[in-house]
Amino acid sequence: MLSPRQLFLQHQAQTTDFPLLLEVEKAEGVYMYGPNGERYLDLISGIGVSNVGHRHPKVIQAIQQQLDKYLHLMVYGEIVQAPPAQLAHALALTLPAGLDNVYFVSSGSEAVEGACKLAKRFTGRTELIAFENAYHGSTQGSLSLNGSESFKRAFRPLLPDVRHIRHNHAPDLELITTRTAAVILETVQGEAGVRVPSRAYLQNLRQRCSETGTLLILDEIQSGFGRTGTFWAFEQFGVIPDILTCAKGMGGGMPIGAFISRREIMHSLKNDPMLGHITTFGGHPVSCAASLATLQIIQEEGLLAQVAEKAARFQQRLTHPAIKEFRHLGLMMAVEFDSFATLKSVIDSALLKGVLTDWFLFCDNSMRIAPPLTITMAEIEEACDLVLAAIHEQVHP
Repeated sequence: MLSPRQLFLQHQAQTTDFPLLLEVEKAEGVYMYGPNGERYLDLISGIGVSNVGHRHPKVIQAIQQQLDKYLHLMVYGEIVQAPPAQLAHALALTLPAGLDNVYFVSSGSEAVEGACKLAKRFTGRTELIAFENAYHGSTQGSLSLNGSESFKRAFRPLLPDVRHIRHNHAPDLELITTRTAAVILETVQGEAGVRVPSRAYLQNLRQRCSETGTLLILDEIQSGFGRTGTFWAFEQFGVIPDILTCAKGMGGGMPIGAFISRREIMHSLKNDPMLGHITTFGGHPVSCAASLATLQIIQEEGLLAQVAEKAARFQQRLTHPAIKEFRHLGLMMAVEFDSFATLKSVIDSALLKGVLTDWFLFCDNSMRIAPPLTITMAEIEEACDLVLAAIHEQVHP
């Protein structure tokens, strides 16, 4: 009989010639466990997914309770189901007044696709503006918005009428005009290596969009659901988007995404054509039940109030001559080294010591650190000890 590793390599589609090949049999809290009892501290939360840790008991309970009722019933938006309705209401309560209409989808890429379709439908315009080194997904529409040509070249032609401007560079805001349907921006750029715009820049962007009738889409697929220390990262910048996208950390480990807007804007998808956006599995009741539990865990367990202290501890501990810069907003962190070669050796060494880290697609000399928000101070100490030991082992300043 073939092992899971052999089956993975023979029959599961691969995305690189060097998959991580970490075999996991169980996960709990901040740890993942191999078939022979190996233990790995997960410092990346499945790339920003497990914000409340792996298999949080309240998430598991919500899933089990929904399993006893029903699974998929009908394509999105046709049948009244308590889990998506209750989740939409709970999400609206976390947002400024008016951002109260939620369209549930199955992933972050689909949330971006829906948001951009919505902006074009509502404004009647065609131009979309995104940013250099942006990452919004890998479907053809979201890929068109990504800011790295190396990831797009092999798949052209992509969406027409997409322009890219420089991040946090005020003069480029003049390129937003009355023919621009939407500007889409990660509130904190993720795959660029945790790049945080200035408060003034985001406010100027908001003002320029308002002046030109352009919709502002904020992508909080990585930064939402408490990752930065507020439930939504945009709360820290004094701006309100017209459309918000989320996914990743919202599901407690289950697949789900959403784009959220004002009722006036969202209702433009209802007519001309009817069914302007369709998704079969969006708003899946089990995923919505898990997401509602996740939202409640973040609020009831006071996880937001702990983020700043935990991030500060990482920053205090992760000091070494080989570390060139530490960038973060809350527990969305990047630790920069001099090169990819140095970083890769540290990542590989850290994994052998029992801690999983990663790099960023568009910033491959920086280590991604984005642990579950539930990580304890003792677990932070353990993680930092292991990472520093890997640095000491691999780098000789």
